[in-house]
Amino acid sequence: MELYLGTGGYSNDDWVGLFYPEGTKPGDYLAHYAAHFNAVELNSSFYNIPGTKAFAGMLKKSEARLRFAVKLHQSMTHTRDADAELYGRLFESVAPLREAGMLGPFLAQFPYSFHRTPENRRYLKGLTDRFAEAGEALAVEFRTAEWHVPEVYEAFARAGLIAVSVDYPQLPKLPPPELLVTSSTAYIRLHGRNEDTWYGGKSAAERHDYRYTPDELRPWVSAVVAQAERLEQVYVFFQNTTKGHALKNLAMLKELFAEHDVDAPISL
Repeated sequence: MELYLGTGGYSNDDWVGLFYPEGTKPGDYLAHYAAHFNAVELNSSFYNIPGTKAFAGMLKKSEARLRFAVKLHQSMTHTRDADAELYGRLFESVAPLREAGMLGPFLAQFPYSFHRTPENRRYLKGLTDRFAEAGEALAVEFRTAEWHVPEVYEAFARAGLIAVSVDYPQLPKLPPPELLVTSSTAYIRLHGRNEDTWYGGKSAAERHDYRYTPDELRPWVSAVVAQAERLEQVYVFFQNTTKGHALKNLAMLKELFAEHDVDAPISL
């Protein structure tokens, strides 16, 4: 079982002094990040798909030591009006990562409004077929509990899709914090449990202003270890990047895996 640990994005200016040395230029963030972690979830592709040269530059800056999970463009998950040309551009643009063996799963993060309706199920089938035809691994995150039912997990397993395991505040209609194993790859996203600021028009930074305790993370580690024989790869990404909480939690996670004699390949 290979562990890939990191954060949702790396261009965090508020990490300067906490993680990035004072005076570090944004263009040097990735090189510093790659010296400490072995995976990153690329969020910028949600807004604009980088070109092939941009991905080649990321590969060079990270010295091919970093596995990239690439989030799908918003037109593929939110507005759902992407055409075949855009999908083709996405698959083509990541060629440098693919050729270097540094491409992780693509991430489809659907919004709260993506309910489990016949129309949305048909859309999901069409989207996942595109990735299957391209031979690309796809992880799918749902933000409503209605998708988190056995029949969906079983369908994912038959299709070879990765069901994203999520950790949210335990509020009505949000998915439960449980490890989902629908393929040989597990994908975990920890958003924080900030119940007071999750809704109500708060900013993403306020929602993710939360630091996990060891007792909150320990069940995740135990669940991964219990499934180790079934898993080839496990991706864990902390989304609570506000104020560097994710950095502290990654160090905490490394210690928790060590309790099970499992080495987490990160250095902090």
